[in-house]
Amino acid sequence: MSFTRLEADDFVVSTDAVSSTLFSNDSPSLTALFSSSAQQAGSNGDFYLNVYNSAATSSVQFAIAYGNGKGSGSAVYNAAVDGLSPTSTVYGQWQDLVIGDENTNFTFGAITSSEFYA
Repeated sequence: MSFTRLEADDFVVSTDAVSSTLFSNDSPSLTALFSSSAQQAGSNGDFYLNVYNSAATSSVQFAIAYGNGKGSGSAVYNAAVDGLSPTSTVYGQWQDLVIGDENTNFTFGAITSSEFYA
């Protein structure tokens, strides 16, 4: 395999900017936030909360999720299994994305995340 040197005409320089508004209806900001009472416990309501831009039927603007390593903050899946809840699932997924392993503790300087829950 051989390589060739890049020349000046191999680069595309453009001052064109591509931008878009963040929220629906071409709005750059939200003036009010609403949740839906229809999104209750069960299905996805245990894991995240959708946020809308109006109380009337509208599109989801963003979602909020809460995770806790010990499962605090939500009801457990099964009373016989302590700490296994939607919040522990969210925490494990986030930890898997950040560290690459949901069973590895975070390390902040000399303190590991397991020490926060002791």
